[in-house]
Order: sequence, then C-alpha cells, then structure tokens
Amino acid sequence: MRVLTVNPGSSSVKLSLLEADDTTSVHIELPTGGADREAERVIASVARLPRPDAVGIRFVHGGRDYTRPVLIDDEVAKRLYHLADLAPLHQPLSLYALGEISRALPDVPAVACFDTAFHATLPDAAATYALPAEWRERFGLRRYGFHGLSHAYAARRAAELLGACPAVPRMVVCHLGSGASLAALANGRSVDTTMGFTPQEGLVMATRAGSIDPGIPLWLLAHGVPAGEVADALEHRSGLRALAGTGDMRRLRSRAAAGDEVAVAALAVYHHRLRACAAAMVAALGGLDALVFTGGVGEHDPVTRRRLAADLGFLGVEVDPDRNAVTGADTVISPPGAAVAAVVVTAREDLEIAAATRSDLGGT
Repeated sequence: MRVLTVNPGSSSVKLSLLEADDTTSVHIELPTGGADREAERVIASVARLPRPDAVGIRFVHGGRDYTRPVLIDDEVAKRLYHLADLAPLHQPLSLYALGEISRALPDVPAVACFDTAFHATLPDAAATYALPAEWRERFGLRRYGFHGLSHAYAARRAAELLGACPAVPRMVVCHLGSGASLAALANGRSVDTTMGFTPQEGLVMATRAGSIDPGIPLWLLAHGVPAGEVADALEHRSGLRALAGTGDMRRLRSRAAAGDEVAVAALAVYHHRLRACAAAMVAALGGLDALVFTGGVGEHDPVTRRRLAADLGFLGVEVDPDRNAVTGADTVISPPGAAVAAVVVTAREDLEIAAATRSDLGGT
C-alpha cells in the first residue's frame, strides 16, 4: 500500500510518499498557515505526486476517544475539531492539512494517527491528576502524553540496533526538539512520560516553559493579565526563547561557547529540568537498560547527549566521545560493555504513520 504521510509541525507541513516497501519516493516540506496561497501550494504539491492508496495524517491529541488510528469521516473530523484547544500549536495545523488533502484527494481514504495513542498504556497512577473527580470525568482531565509516534519508532529502532527482541526491558526515550518530552518504556510499553493533559507539561522547550507552579497563571489572571495573553505567553513566548531570546539550540550553544552569560544561564535551566525529568523516568522503571535520543536536538546536539549521560553517570550511563560526535545516523554511542546502552535514532514519524495507516486499513 502506497501511503502519503502528512506531518504538520509548528513551522512546516511535511509530505512524504512511502512506497509499499517503505522507501521514500517523494518528500516535500511546505510552510504552514491558512492563507489561500499556501493552501494552493499544498494542493498543487499533492497533485504532482503519484496517486497514493491512502493518506496518514499526524494528530497530536486524540483525547479520550482515540487510542488507536482511525479512518476519518465527517463525524471523526468534527470530534477532532473539538480537541483543537488542547494542542493549539499543532492540532489546528493537522485539521488544516486534512481539509486541503481532502480537497486534493477526495476519494483516497485518510487515517488519523495520534501522538497520544502510544501513551494509552500509562497506568492509572501515572495518568491520574489529583483533581476533583467531577472535573476529571466531565472534562477528561488526565495525563495523555505526546510525541507518541516518535517515541514508538525510536524505541523499536533502538531495540533493533541493540539486538534486543522484541524490546528493551527498561528504556527512556528522549524526544528533544522545539517541543520535547521523555517516555519511560517497560518492554516497549509507555508507563510514564513528561507531558500531560496538554503538551505544556514537563521539560523546558524552545517556546514553552514546561512544568510550572499552576498558581502562577492563576495569580496573573487575578492581577488583570488577560487569559489570551497568558495562553499565548505559555505557548509561544516562554522556554528558551524567554530565557535567552531564542529557542534555537545551535545559536545558544554558539553564544554560550563565546561566553554569553545569558545563554549559559538559559542552558543551565534547560539541563537542570532535563536531568530531573530523566531521573524521574528511570525511577518509574526501577532502573535503566537503554537511553535513546531522537528529535532535532537529540539527533544533532552532542553536547546535550554528553551532559545528560554525565548527569546520569551514577546509573552507569556513558557515551564514547568519538561515537557521540557523529550526527545524522542511527547509531549506538555508548562504549562497548557499558552498563546502560546509549543510542541515537533519526526521527521517522512518517514510517510510524504509514505503518499505522496500513494497519487500520488492513493493508500490508
């Protein structure tokens, strides 16, 4: 089954056409937005492609309703629109992409693939917020987790590299990019993760603060800051951008190396939260057999990998300097005989989307 995968991100929509053997015959990256000109570009790009047998679209949030891929019809589309405010940076982009792809390929089945679905295995102790039962039941307040498509692929690929079939017993996957989350996997199943009800929780990210005292936004609201301004700041003007003026890790590393104290301080906050959250994931597993890095920062920033390995050195985590210097390839970066394997995996959400689409439609 030839599958067109659609992966909306915060700044682009990635279109990949995967043949039946998962080779990528076409890859296109387009800027996001709702302008007519950009809509025309999406439709024109799809029209130029060989006709797919199916389309798989990444959706960040599936809420309580969707814990596996689902064929999109009018009713499903309506329910997905109601989830948009839970992931305002990405969910509207997926809905926008769905509309444009449906116009370009009206007779091709489209499947929604959810980042939250991978974390449906979270035990109640990890998924439950200590909030009033009425709220939890009425509004579906629980920890959902995100980046599931990336975590699932990275875990499976790392197991292959390590010769661990079918899965590594205790693995922490670090999806580190503009958005970032960690997942604790027991035999390939998610048992804890750093993101929660929305993608706001957890690590310091490019433009998101991660976990903060919930009293802070309440205090701001009580002191006259409009709700819209609070929401915009938490989503777009916090994180590394708030600390150092940019969420670009490469620029921050360059500035820090040149002695920029603001960049150094911002990175210290970033690594402090990363260390604490990683240790929490290890605690959820009762130990660690493999530490996996993926995402833009995880794949391309050796300093982040080296620092986290050093922070978790008391657990037996270490990286080989020469192996760690390699970027852009799936590879084991821990030295031979290390107590904990360290692995870098190139993010391939498109492969996970294609597999989920074929599975839902009964294809191979």
